[in-house]
Amino acid sequence: MKPRTVLSMEQALSLPYATLRFAQLGWRVIRIEATGSGGGLPGDPNRYIGSRMGGGDDRRSYFIAPNVGKEAIALNLKDPRGQQVLQRLIQALNVDVFCCNTVPSRYQPLGIDYATLRAAKPDLIWAGISAQGPQVPDAPGYDPVIQAMAGYMEVTGDPNGPPMLTGIPVIDLKSGDELYSSVLLALLERAETGQGREIHVSMLQVAASWLITLLPLLDMGCTASEVTRSGNEHRKFIPTNVYPTQDGFVYLAIGSDVQWQRLTAIPQFASVANAERVTNEGRGQQRDTIYRDMAVATMRYDSEALLRDLAGATIPATRILDVAQVRELLQRQGKLTRTTLPDASTLRLPPMAVDLPGAHTELAFPPHYGAHTHSVLSEAGYSTSDIAALAQQGVLA
Repeated sequence: MKPRTVLSMEQALSLPYATLRFAQLGWRVIRIEATGSGGGLPGDPNRYIGSRMGGGDDRRSYFIAPNVGKEAIALNLKDPRGQQVLQRLIQALNVDVFCCNTVPSRYQPLGIDYATLRAAKPDLIWAGISAQGPQVPDAPGYDPVIQAMAGYMEVTGDPNGPPMLTGIPVIDLKSGDELYSSVLLALLERAETGQGREIHVSMLQVAASWLITLLPLLDMGCTASEVTRSGNEHRKFIPTNVYPTQDGFVYLAIGSDVQWQRLTAIPQFASVANAERVTNEGRGQQRDTIYRDMAVATMRYDSEALLRDLAGATIPATRILDVAQVRELLQRQGKLTRTTLPDASTLRLPPMAVDLPGAHTELAFPPHYGAHTHSVLSEAGYSTSDIAALAQQGVLA
């Protein structure tokens, strides 16, 4: 697929993560941020979260990873003149995709709704992320709130403890992935039909789509314990769990009765076998005692020896790695992406989700707020005096 141009009115994480994936493909991504107003800091609030990176105050650590490889302009879309600039940019730059992640009730007042922008370019792909889609136009969309609303917190954590958030913002990231894949599908369809498309990504709907192992159980006569917190246990495959060793912990997964047979054939685990535990159903009936028996067995050995024997029996198992250890593992596999800070030092970033030929694994450091406003507008045919006038009027920053 040839490189495309994406114009994205983005902030926070869900949409910047989606457009990062376009940047990794080598596409041009221009992020639009609001001009400063009132007493707040200008542009994306995430610019100002975390430690300072790369000079200045507007490129801090929480902002860096999702925004490498992009350009940045600052445009006041509350002003009709700013809306006219946006439409001209879409036409002059032959923009393929416009994205946004603000509440749907703001689409028309800001002139970013599909009907308005489609009038500027009929084959435009339009994609927006919001909390619950246009049906709930004023709901703000924050990952933790949607985790609570979509049942994620209810099924995460210790069964005897309070509901908990997941360790990473999975709904933000899943929403970004859904926008990314939906845009690719729309571009494929446009190649066949010549038509653009309007795409709405509801964070709540996205989150609910992942309840595939839970929500259907409600119509299947499930018990309450099947759709609530289970700690590190797997709700169905027993005895999948975290187990202590002499020097730490290992996570061990049993996904079939055949794997159970291989596990109990290892001398260290012979003591946990009995006639009732031959099937997963039987193991479920002895759920509490089997976990205790497994822990007694694993505590007799250090992690390395235990994992070596488990690997020999092709039982999925691992140490519990911290983030630094994960980075070293990925680095050994050559999977990390990178950016270069203004001081020429290298910053290691997460890998692409899938290796693709020609993808960009070295991406430019994120731009300062509004860094490309002048150059992008010049490219769209605005003169230096035009740009100065628009800045004077508060349309640009």
